[in-house]
Amino acid sequence: MANILHIDSSPRGERSISRSLSHAFVTSWKNAHPGDTVTYRDLGHHPVPHVDEGWIAAAFSPPETHTPELTQAIQLSDSLIDELLAADRYVFGVPMYNLNIPSTFKAYIDQIVRIGRTFAVDANGYKGLIDSNKKVLIITSRGGTFPPGTPFAAYDHQEPYLRTILGFIGLTDVSFIHADSLNLGDDARQKSLENAQAAIAQVVDSW
Repeated sequence: MANILHIDSSPRGERSISRSLSHAFVTSWKNAHPGDTVTYRDLGHHPVPHVDEGWIAAAFSPPETHTPELTQAIQLSDSLIDELLAADRYVFGVPMYNLNIPSTFKAYIDQIVRIGRTFAVDANGYKGLIDSNKKVLIITSRGGTFPPGTPFAAYDHQEPYLRTILGFIGLTDVSFIHADSLNLGDDARQKSLENAQAAIAQVVDSW
């Protein structure tokens, strides 16, 4: 049995493409693997706070030196990291906003990327502390399309960033399903959604 951490980051409800597709995947996965458990976090509707001065002071000082205020400042980060580490696999629904990720998901990343908890620094440089065998599936929604090898690829600051920051903490087995071309006409939109749904079915069978 595996524990899946499922996170959505769109502020939309039923109109969210990334949300509907991530839920479609998790539903199909649960049908195929009924013994697995799912931990769900909705960052779009219940965002986590941005890092502040108290968080920084707590994150970069030994826990035994923390005042009650610093303990409180880092408590949510500790809980989010514990939740992340407890999961065996990850499913993230992430829309593209202004060529990158929503601030809701960035705030979450800033809470979980923490020295001594999810990465370390030694004589050889940076080292991710999360098991690299854990798999990540990221389902995105995009108004445009950014195919590799085309001039438009340079505008994609979503997938490269997510691959880099997740790899930084050890999660290097990362797959993407892009529902793109959503603002490029009805035909392109429908074809993209059909392709995303087919990709979901394929990943359920092989992931």
